[in-house]
Amino acid sequence: MTGRRPCPVAPGLLEGYAARFDDLFGRLAQRRGFREYLAGLLAPRDRNKTLTALAGAEPVSGAQHRSVQRLQFFLSESRWDPDRVNARRLELLLADPATAPHGGGVLVIDDSGDRKDGTRTAHVGHQWLGRYGKTDNGVVTVTTVWADERLYYPVHAVPYTPAKHFAKGKSDPGFRTKLAIGADLAVRARDAGFTFRAVAADSAYGDQDGFRAELADAGLPFVMALKPRRGTWAYGPDAHTPVDAARELAWGGPEDPGDWHPVTRTFRDGHAETWYAADATLGAWGPEGPRRLVAATADPGTLPGKATWYLVTNLPRPGGPRETGSPHPAAGLAEIVRIYGIRHWIEQSYKQVKDELGWADFQVRSDIAIRRHQTLVNCAFSFCWDAWFADPPPPQDPAPPRPAPSRGERGAARRLTPGTVLAAGTARDPRLAHPRDRAATLVAGMVKSAPAATTPGPDDLARGRPRPAPLHPELTNHR
Repeated sequence: MTGRRPCPVAPGLLEGYAARFDDLFGRLAQRRGFREYLAGLLAPRDRNKTLTALAGAEPVSGAQHRSVQRLQFFLSESRWDPDRVNARRLELLLADPATAPHGGGVLVIDDSGDRKDGTRTAHVGHQWLGRYGKTDNGVVTVTTVWADERLYYPVHAVPYTPAKHFAKGKSDPGFRTKLAIGADLAVRARDAGFTFRAVAADSAYGDQDGFRAELADAGLPFVMALKPRRGTWAYGPDAHTPVDAARELAWGGPEDPGDWHPVTRTFRDGHAETWYAADATLGAWGPEGPRRLVAATADPGTLPGKATWYLVTNLPRPGGPRETGSPHPAAGLAEIVRIYGIRHWIEQSYKQVKDELGWADFQVRSDIAIRRHQTLVNCAFSFCWDAWFADPPPPQDPAPPRPAPSRGERGAARRLTPGTVLAAGTARDPRLAHPRDRAATLVAGMVKSAPAATTPGPDDLARGRPRPAPLHPELTNHR
C-alpha cells in the first residue's frame, strides 16, 4: 500500500495540534486545508476573516486566487465530517489534565446571533440577535461551553433553523426550537464525558418551564436566571414575581441582614465585591421545594436592576429535607452565586474571543459549510489553550481591559478595542502572524478577564472530589 504523502508543516505549535486530526482526513489536500484554515483564523485580525483574508489575498480581486479557491473547496465541497473533527477536539480536551472537565465546572447554554444578508443562506432568518439587542436578518447558533474559574472552551454548536425553512413550518417533524437544541446539547455533553456542577443559562432559557423540566427529566442539575417580572399565579397578598418575592425578605442593612447572607465575589483584577443572597418563596418555589428561587444582589434594599440576579435551581438546600434523596449534591447560596457568576463572565469574554477568530465572518451558504467553519473556529479556540499550557508566556503589561457590562441580560456586547488582543511583536510573515504568538496573546486576555476563585467552602465542591490544581499565579494574574 502506498504511504501517505507528507503534508506541508504548519507553523510552530500548530503543527503538533493539527497532526492529531490527520487520520480524519483521507487526502493530502484536506490535511493541508485544515492547517491553512486554522493558521488563517489565528492570524491577527486586521479585517474580517473571509476566505480571502484567511489565504492572505486581496479582498475582492484575490477571490479567484488559487489559495482562496483551495480553501473554498475544502470548506464547501471536500468530503470530511465536521462532527468527527469536533469529537476528536473534545477527546483531546478530555485527555489533557490541564483542560479536562471536573465536577466543579459549569456547562453554559447560550445562543449567538450574527447578521447575515439575503435569504438563500442556510439557517438565515429575521430573528432575535442577542448580541445586537434587536431583531434582524441573521444566523443563530446554539452553543454549549464548559467553564470554571480558570478556563472555558466550546463543547458543541448547532445552528438554529427558522420555521420558514421547513415545508410545514413549526409543525414540520424536522423543526426544532432553540430550547430543544439546547437541552439536547446538554445531554450530549454529559454523554461525551463532560462532568459539571450544573447547567447554567440566562433568562431566555430559564423562564421556560418546559426547558427546565426537560433538563430535570434527563437528570441534569441547573442554575438559570429568571426575568424580574416573570409572572406566577399566587393568592392576592402573596408574591407574584421574583422581584416581589425578593422584596418580602427581611433586610435591615449590612449590620442586620435579616434573611440575606453575605457572599463575596472576587475578581482577577484583585477587587472584591460583597453581594447578598437569600432563598425566597414564589408560589410553589421555595427553599424546601423541588425548585428553589435564589435572589442575589449588591444591595437588598434597592435591588438594582443591573446588579441583581433572580435564579431558579433544582439543587437542594444544605440540611433541607430534599438533600438526602436528591441525585445532586446540595448547594448553598455561595455555590449558587458562584455557578451563575461563571456564566455571567463568559457571556462577554467568550463571544469576544470568537469574534477575533472569525466566527461570524463566513461567506458560504450551505449548511455543511457553515457547520464546518464553526467547527474549525472551535478547533482554533481549543488550540489557544493547547499552546498556552504547552509553553505559557510571561505576563504582559498592560493587561487587556476587562469586558464592559452589557446592555442588560441579553443586550449588545461591546467589542474589544482593536489591537487589545492582537499578537505582540513583529509577524514572521508579512501576511501571517505566528499562530503560537497569536494563541498566547488571545489566551492571556481570556485568563486575565476571568473571575477569581473564591476561598472554597463546604458547598463549593462536591464531597470527595479532589480539587483541581490551581494555575501558577503568573498565568492567572491572581495573588
